[in-house]
This record gives sequence, structure tokens and C-alpha cells, in this order.
Amino acid sequence: MRGASALEALLESQSDSHLRAFVIWEPVLATDLSAPSTIALRRIRDPRVKQYWDRNRVLSHAMGEHDRPSVVWDYIAVYKPEQTWTEAPPQPEFTGRPVVRFIEGTRTALNTIYSEPRN
Repeated sequence: MRGASALEALLESQSDSHLRAFVIWEPVLATDLSAPSTIALRRIRDPRVKQYWDRNRVLSHAMGEHDRPSVVWDYIAVYKPEQTWTEAPPQPEFTGRPVVRFIEGTRTALNTIYSEPRN
């Protein structure tokens, strides 16, 4: 949950209306028996964010999960706006885990991307 709160704080400092964030909740811990509660979802209120419950960890599998130790969770990735996801996720500009420890790197990546001229 600290990662969600850290992401919300980061988004408050980002004014670009074109920025989009996707938060994927998935069952990883023994306590993750169901979709996140309303309280958990309220940790991120920014309207540019879409939150999803991935009960079967489909995204984690697409990103390389093949056994329990390889589950992709508490992970943050920054993609350029023009990148398109096809059969597999594209190469991100920045990644890190756990989220809370990589917020400053995420901020730097976002500032770089959103300061570049757009076509």
C-alpha cells in the first residue's frame, strides 16, 4: 500500500494532462483473497489513473512470470506516450521495484519524457 500512496504523491506533482497511469492489483500475498477494497482504491484518486484487478495475473505472466518467485508485482514502469503494447509489453524507459523505492527515478523519467517536444 505504501507504493500506491507514493504513486499518488508523485502524480500530484505532475501537471501534464496527457499522462496516464495504470495500476494493476493482483493476488500475490496470502491476504490478497479478492479485489482491492474501496479504501485501497482511494489511495490513488488522480483522474488520470485507471485501476484494474488482475485475478489471474495475466499481466504478470505477459511480463515474464513463470513460477512463484518470478511474479511481477510492486513494480513500476514508465513508457513513452507513443509506445504501443502488442503481443508483449514494449521496452519501458524506466522500471523499478518496489515502487516506493523508485519514485524519484520515476519522477526523473516522467520529467524527461514530458519535457521533450511532441510531434
